[in-house]
Amino acid sequence: MLMNKEALVAELNFKFTRSGGAGGQHVNKVSSKVLLQWDVNASQIFEEEEKAKILYVLANRINKEGLLQLECDTDRSQLRNKEIVIERFQRLLTDALTPVKARKKTKIPYSKIVDRLDRKRLRSRLKQSRSKPLDD
Repeated sequence: MLMNKEALVAELNFKFTRSGGAGGQHVNKVSSKVLLQWDVNASQIFEEEEKAKILYVLANRINKEGLLQLECDTDRSQLRNKEIVIERFQRLLTDALTPVKARKKTKIPYSKIVDRLDRKRLRSRLKQSRSKPLDD
C-alpha cells in the first residue's frame, strides 16, 4: 500500500487550542495543542474499499460525521505537536490498511504428546507414593 503523504497531509484540517494542565504563564497565552481532523469519506487518495476498511478498523476513533480526530499536547511547541500528530495519524492508517496475516493451523507433534503424558504419569505415581497405605 503506497500512500502519497504530501497529498494526505493536504487533506487534513488542524485546529489549535490552549493546552490544559500545569505550565505556568506560558500555557495561558500559547495555543500549542493540535487537533487533527480528517474526513474519511471525502478523501480523494483512497479507493472505496480502502475507505470502507478504514471506517471499519478505526470505527472507535471516527465520529458520526465521519471525521477521524486525533489530538496532541505533549510538547510545548505547536509545530512539534503537529509533527507528532501527523506521524501518529500516518501510523494509524498504515496499521489499518495492512492486511491481517491468516493463522496457520499447526498440529502438535506426536513426541510432545507422549512427553506430556509421561510427565503426567510420573507426577501421578509421585503423588500416589505419598498417600498412606491401605489397611486390610
